Amino acid sequence: MASRSKAMALRMRRAAAALLVGLAGATPAGAAPAAQVRYMLWDSIQLPAYRQCAADFTHQNPGITIKIMQAGWFDYWTALSTGFISGVAPDVFVNHLSKYPEFEANELLVDLAPYVRRDKLDLSIYPKGLVEVWERNGHRYGLPKDWDTVALMVNLAHAEKAGVSLAELRQMNWNPKDGGSFEQVIKRLTLDTHGRNALDAAFDSRHVAVYGYQNPGAGGAAGQVEWSHLAHSNGYRSQAAPWALPLHYDDPRLAETIAWLASLPAKGLSASYENAVSTPAMFAAGKVTIVPDGSWMISYFAGNAKFGNTWVPLPIGPSGRRASMLNGLTDSMWVGSKVKEEAWQWIKYLASAPCQQVVARAGVTFPAIHGLADTVLEVHRRHGVDASAFLEMERSQTFLMPIAENGAQVEAVMKRAIESVLLGRRPATPALVEAQQKIDKLLGPRGAAR
Repeated sequence: MASRSKAMALRMRRAAAALLVGLAGATPAGAAPAAQVRYMLWDSIQLPAYRQCAADFTHQNPGITIKIMQAGWFDYWTALSTGFISGVAPDVFVNHLSKYPEFEANELLVDLAPYVRRDKLDLSIYPKGLVEVWERNGHRYGLPKDWDTVALMVNLAHAEKAGVSLAELRQMNWNPKDGGSFEQVIKRLTLDTHGRNALDAAFDSRHVAVYGYQNPGAGGAAGQVEWSHLAHSNGYRSQAAPWALPLHYDDPRLAETIAWLASLPAKGLSASYENAVSTPAMFAAGKVTIVPDGSWMISYFAGNAKFGNTWVPLPIGPSGRRASMLNGLTDSMWVGSKVKEEAWQWIKYLASAPCQQVVARAGVTFPAIHGLADTVLEVHRRHGVDASAFLEMERSQTFLMPIAENGAQVEAVMKRAIESVLLGRRPATPALVEAQQKIDKLLGPRGAAR
C-alpha cells in the first residue's frame, strides 16, 4: 500500500510539473507583443465555455491573450502549490472555499478590493452570501463566479416499480430519531437478493441487491453532500459567520445526524462505509436508488445513468425546512503575477454578464449573477433533465461552507472523527466532542476570533 501511495504521489508531481512547464511557456517567436494572462481551472466540462469567454475577451481586448490550462481536481491543487513555491503559478486561478483560507493566511492572493472600488463594480448583482464569503477584514479575494446546491438523485424507474411516486419523493421529511418518511421510503426502495424490501419481516439485511440510500462518505469539516444538509435541517450551525469562532462540531444535533447515517448499514439500507467507494458509480450501476449530490454532477448522471432518473429536493428536517449548502467558486489572482492589471481585467470579465451568459447557455454550472439560473434549467430541460430541484434548494434555507484558519488540519480532524463513527468504532457524541477539543486547540480558545 505504501509503495502504491508513493507511486501515485510521484505521478501527481510529474503531472503537476508538466502543467507548470506549460504555464511558464514563452510567447512564440514572431508573435505580436501582447500581455498574456495564464488562467487555470479544474473542471474539463466547463473548459469549452471558458475558452469561448477567453476568445470574446481577447476580441474586445486585443492587447491581452488568455492561456488556459486545465487539470483534474487532485493534480490541480498539486500544480498550484508547486507553482506558488517555484514562482510559476497561474496569474488567475479558480479558487475553492475549502482551499482559500490557507492561501489567504500565506498571503498568496491579491486583494481585489482596490480594483473593485476603482472600477465601481456593482456587487448587488450577485447573491449576498457569495459576495461576503470571499472577503475578510476589508480585503477581497474574488468575485462570485457560480453557485451550487445539493439535491437527491433518484432512480425513478426503480422507485416507480416499488410503488413510490414522484410526489412522495418530493415531499419526504426526516428526523434523526426514526428517519421520518425519508427512512420509510428508503426501506421501500431497498431490496434483498430475494426481492424483499426492508419493510418485509423476512428481509435479509446481510444480502442486499439494491440499497435505498447511500451516504457518499465522511465529509470532513464541511460534509457538503454527506451530512450538512441533514444536520442543518435539524437546526445545526457550523459557525455564526465566515471566519467566526468557535466552530460547533460538538453540537448534539450534528452528533445525532451522524449517528443516524451510521445506523443505516446495519439495517441493510446502505452499503457499509468501507464498501461505498463511489456513490455516483454505485447509482449508475443500479446498486443504490437515492444518492445526495451537487449540481456540478448533473452532466455525469445524465450521461451515465441509463434508466429513468430525476432530481428531487432534499427532505424537510425537524426545523420545518429543507436546507442545502450554498457553495460558490471564484477566480483569484496570484500575488506573484507580473500582469496584475491585465489579470484584473480578465477576472472582471469572468464575473461579468457577457461571460456568465456564455456559461449559462452551456448549461455546465449555475452562474452567480441573479437571473441566469433559468437559462441553465432550460438547457438541461432540452436534454431531458429536470434540474429545478437545485434552484428550489437555492431558494430554501441555505448556509455557507465553514471557513476558518488551519483548514487542512480541521478537515483531517473531522474526517478521522466521522470515519470512526461510520466504521462503528466510536459513538458519535464522544468522537465529535473530542474532535472539537482538538480543533479548539488549533484555532484558539472557545469564542475567540482572530
